[in-house]
Amino acid sequence: MKPIKNNRGGVRLGAGRRPGSGLYGEETKVMRVPRSSVSNIKKYLNLSRLNNIDNISLARDEITYNPLVLFEHKVPAGFPSPADDHVEKRLDLNEYLIKKSDATFFVKIKGDSMIDASINDGDIVIIDRSIQAKIGDIVLASVDGNFTIKTLSKHKLKPRLLPANEKYKPIEIDDNTQFELWGVVTGAVRKFK
Repeated sequence: MKPIKNNRGGVRLGAGRRPGSGLYGEETKVMRVPRSSVSNIKKYLNLSRLNNIDNISLARDEITYNPLVLFEHKVPAGFPSPADDHVEKRLDLNEYLIKKSDATFFVKIKGDSMIDASINDGDIVIIDRSIQAKIGDIVLASVDGNFTIKTLSKHKLKPRLLPANEKYKPIEIDDNTQFELWGVVTGAVRKFK
């Protein structure tokens, strides 16, 4: 049997996807990931691709147990008390801050729209996707493709997102708004030095 000559295919000058022209602006790689992590990875990629939230990181599945000393005595922001000369128990920050690691990720805050809720520019907030958002919760929401951290409210039977800074107006959600709640803010981390 004689091989059939095919005039299709082969290398063509200028053909194919241009480097850096994909969704992420860089070369991609196919990889196998655990099925339980697919949702987190997709959300991470969507958040980072939209580039309107600074640093996003997923909570690690295997949480390192490293408890630190916790003194039970309440400390006033005045003079120190010599009452706590002994350790009463230990505190693991991962255990304290993260309830469900497979549904939790971190977002670095950019901006000052939530300063009256003690969420400042540069803070890292903890987002838990497993919690059903309620009115009054601080949430991570997508509004017309842009991510924002605001307090969930309701106005005229429709969702409304409230800033915690009087310089900003509430975000009204109507039938034409592309709106999705991504998770509930459960805490914040701030470094002073």
